[in-house]
Amino acid sequence: MKAVLQRVREARVVVDGAVIGQIDQGLLVLLCAEQGDTPAVADRLLAKVLKLRIFADEAGKMNRSVQDVGGGLLVVSQFTLAADVSGGNRPSFTGAAAPEEGRRLYEYFVAQARAAHAVVQTGQFAADMQVHLVNDGPVTIPLEFSGG
Repeated sequence: MKAVLQRVREARVVVDGAVIGQIDQGLLVLLCAEQGDTPAVADRLLAKVLKLRIFADEAGKMNRSVQDVGGGLLVVSQFTLAADVSGGNRPSFTGAAAPEEGRRLYEYFVAQARAAHAVVQTGQFAADMQVHLVNDGPVTIPLEFSGG
């Protein structure tokens, strides 16, 4: 699985003109399931997301996690993170999980996140979404986990 984390002051997802997910301070999690990913991979990724110390402490050092600061998670499916551009100028997405498997793993990740964290909002799987955010820092962290 691949994810791009963006530390945000606020973020929201709009579908068909309506806000469907919104957080204040926290992490925007752009999430991509790839071929061969499993729930165990999703669990490892989620554990890292929740514990990654990228929020400032009293001294201004990145020393707190999203859980430590009581921030929200806005989880948005993003199959384009699987893009392969090595063969030309048009991306190939063959490394992404098949749509039904991608949905299953995305929904699993969200369910596990909701069980472990107080504020979890989402986008809409396979929808045309507009994502609005105020990146804090900016701090943007790519993550990649594979295997079982």
